Amino acid sequence: MGFFGFDITVLVVVVLVILVLIAGIKTVPQGHSYTVERFSRYTRTLSPGLNLIVPFIDRIGAKMNMMEQVLDVPTQEIITKDNATVSVDGVAFYQVLDAARAAYEVNGLKNALLNLTMTNIRTVMGSMDLDQLLSHRDEINDRLLRVVDSAAASWGIKITRIEIKDIVPPADLVDSMGRQMKAEREKRAQILEAEGARQSAILKAEGEKQAQILQAEGRREAAFRDAEARERSAEAEAKATELVSKAIAAGDVQAINYFVAQGYTKALEKLASAPNQKVLMLPVEATALIGSIGGIAELARGAFGGPDPEPAQRRRQTSSVPRSGEGSF
Repeated sequence: MGFFGFDITVLVVVVLVILVLIAGIKTVPQGHSYTVERFSRYTRTLSPGLNLIVPFIDRIGAKMNMMEQVLDVPTQEIITKDNATVSVDGVAFYQVLDAARAAYEVNGLKNALLNLTMTNIRTVMGSMDLDQLLSHRDEINDRLLRVVDSAAASWGIKITRIEIKDIVPPADLVDSMGRQMKAEREKRAQILEAEGARQSAILKAEGEKQAQILQAEGRREAAFRDAEARERSAEAEAKATELVSKAIAAGDVQAINYFVAQGYTKALEKLASAPNQKVLMLPVEATALIGSIGGIAELARGAFGGPDPEPAQRRRQTSSVPRSGEGSF
């Protein structure tokens, strides 16, 4: 009987030891932290792994998730600075850095973070115009992150990111924005078209200017060449006149016949080429022209040493002068 009672006592002791060990050994999973309370007062924080506590005196207080977590921000109505009503929703990312402060400094951590984020969304976005809301979303996210993270730091929380997902204006405002965008695009198109016409006119004027410059340069070059040709012709004429003058001074009468024949020939050429003169009636003392040509031949013979013509023929040629014209025009 006594032996049986001893066995029961040993069994009870073993069971008690097992229960004490179970109560004193705590395993914390990775990514979590547990707070330890002794007589309902925080004493320390258990890190991931195997931990020991005083059985029946210490107990686990709060089990905090230390990983980065996502908090959905529901849709809410916001009135902008220019009195436009828009619907906004978003998402926030946060991480618990201090398990004790997150457990004991705030009651209902997620609810507190949610209300804090929504309130600051209304504050930040309500201070901006609608155009700023639609075109400066990155700036809104940065401002919200700074404000909410500063407020949540006292709770041992780090706000890593806040993103505005959707900004939905009213339907009538969307229609007005569409018309405004269309008008703006038409305005840009008209400006670009006017600018193109302006550039085209400028280029055309530049082209005409260059053409006129080139034409003026061409006319100047042609005038220069004509003047040079006239100068050469005048020099040749002066040279011929000088030679003939020397021949006349030397007593050569054939030089006079040469000049008379030349003038006579030019006069006949002008009469024949006149636009209102189609018929020329002869004689116009053609024999005088022939005589002048004969004088030219005599000059050529004298220059190249040919035989002199008969004196009677020379006297007849030198005495031939044009009489008053008998032709009718």
